[in-house]
Amino acid sequence: MPSGKSPVEVRVAFWGSPDEVNIVTDTISTWQKSHPEIAVKLDHTPYRGYVDKLLTRIAGRSAPDIICTEVDLFVTFQAKDVLLDLTPFVKADPEFSTKQFYPEIVNRFTVGGKLYAIPRDTAPFACVYYNKKLFDEAGLPYPKDDWDMDDLLDKALKLTKMDKDGRVTQYGFYAWAWPNFVYTFGGSMVDDVRDPSKCTLDSENSIAGLQFYSDLINKYKVHPTSTAMTNLAMGVQGMFMTGRLAMFSSGIWETPGLRKMTDLDWDVAMFPKGPTGIRAFGTGGSGYCILKETKNPEAAFEVVKALAGRSGQIVLADTGLAQPAIKDIAESGHWALDNKKPKNKSMLDEAMKYVIYEPFHPAWREAKELYINPELDMVFSGKRSAVDAVKNFTAKVNELLNPSAGSGFSPEHAEGLKNSGENRKGE
Repeated sequence: MPSGKSPVEVRVAFWGSPDEVNIVTDTISTWQKSHPEIAVKLDHTPYRGYVDKLLTRIAGRSAPDIICTEVDLFVTFQAKDVLLDLTPFVKADPEFSTKQFYPEIVNRFTVGGKLYAIPRDTAPFACVYYNKKLFDEAGLPYPKDDWDMDDLLDKALKLTKMDKDGRVTQYGFYAWAWPNFVYTFGGSMVDDVRDPSKCTLDSENSIAGLQFYSDLINKYKVHPTSTAMTNLAMGVQGMFMTGRLAMFSSGIWETPGLRKMTDLDWDVAMFPKGPTGIRAFGTGGSGYCILKETKNPEAAFEVVKALAGRSGQIVLADTGLAQPAIKDIAESGHWALDNKKPKNKSMLDEAMKYVIYEPFHPAWREAKELYINPELDMVFSGKRSAVDAVKNFTAKVNELLNPSAGSGFSPEHAEGLKNSGENRKGE
């Protein structure tokens, strides 16, 4: 930087746990030492207020230059037409190629042949964490990646314990990602993930998956109810760490917390196959976008490369917090081969072949918040059958997705999206 010239300021908005904040801060601090011509300002916001704050700032023309986006939030921002096309920057940089990333997440961030976000991590909901001590005490073999739903249920039943009064003292299994059960039973959320026009949760296979998940809670009682979780007041990780829960399904972001428990022996297996051998699960992941209103797009792209490029992803991988979006890093000693818990995390590379993203429609998040989730909460609490629930919401969801009714993204929908916060993993 020439003497006397002020550095270009680039503002970055992001969310994350304390571990993630430290990763981002350390990555930028290290990078800044060799890039004094750019001054990076980090703006951390809790996830639940993230969308609301950003949409307000964008409307008020006081937005940051760069925003972190999750694969589902990306749909909201892209629909607002506020993101800069990054394709020209990638093509002009000989040291940067999208071919190094998992193609699934690159495709998620690509619309109309244009790339709007650089992937940082990917996050298949493919991990079933299991407590080895509880399996050993029950005389059960550990789950393997090729297991199925029958095996899951059998193990969960044998690992669930009750006291003399019928109260559960140890649960066999817990999962929050109900779409996994829809997918593995051969069902789907919509007719076309990239261009949805109809909700398909009312199909026979989708209903079977929803009902099986409900049965784990209400019929077999191997899975804690939401009321039981509230009464225990320790969260899923707390239950797992204290031996109150033998298995739970989530993403790899649970790793940093579990690694702190040095006396806990655990590992992960891939989420089981469905009754007909189908393997599929939902996924998260994140990346960085540049907003159109930035005054310094070239500098902003250099910062994005620092955050989502090789060095940034290596730091992320070493913490165990997230699976790098750059494939060869995920397969390296920084991740799959690092010999740290979980020992079986290399299966996540294979898992990427079976991920299914949420429907790419600007009204989908609102459809879930207003119509789908309230009905399914009734199913999972044992107050309604899956058949009745989907009958109650399918037509309403279709009204939002139906192209003949417009995009479904009215100002009222935008306001609903601002105020609806989904429970983000790893927060």
